[in-house]
Amino acid sequence: MKAVTLYRPGFLESALSGFDRYLDSFFTENVLSPARRVSSRLPPVDVREADSAYTLEAEIPGFDETGIEIRLDGSTLTIESKQGPGGETAAEASAEANAETAADPRYLIRERQESSFSRSFKLPQNADPEAISASFKNGILSLEIGKKPEAQARVIQVAKG
Repeated sequence: MKAVTLYRPGFLESALSGFDRYLDSFFTENVLSPARRVSSRLPPVDVREADSAYTLEAEIPGFDETGIEIRLDGSTLTIESKQGPGGETAAEASAEANAETAADPRYLIRERQESSFSRSFKLPQNADPEAISASFKNGILSLEIGKKPEAQARVIQVAKG
């Protein structure tokens, strides 16, 4: 495996792969729809590869660095919210939103959701679990995942004979 991929337990992978192909074909028929959809409750993620590292960037507006937890369990990297946007836990946010909606009839439309999320990624074999760093700026979580030295490309000099 040469890339960072979404993590799905084995039994789900086989069950969902056919469904994913069906959805992909459905959405690619429409020019205005992207090939893959991610739930609106999950932060969108970009993953880039360079010679020495992978970079994973997640768009997490409304959170700050104290509300995000990053865990590495074997080769599975998980990004999870510890609290909802605004500082409260997801349960508190949900209870507060329900109480406000019931107590305050002035809401005519309420579309913003304050919920927690969790996304997991399977790291490739050439990723170095000891070389992962994270930063958070302007609602973007950036993870730099270094590659093992033996996996990095190197130039070999040819000696004169």
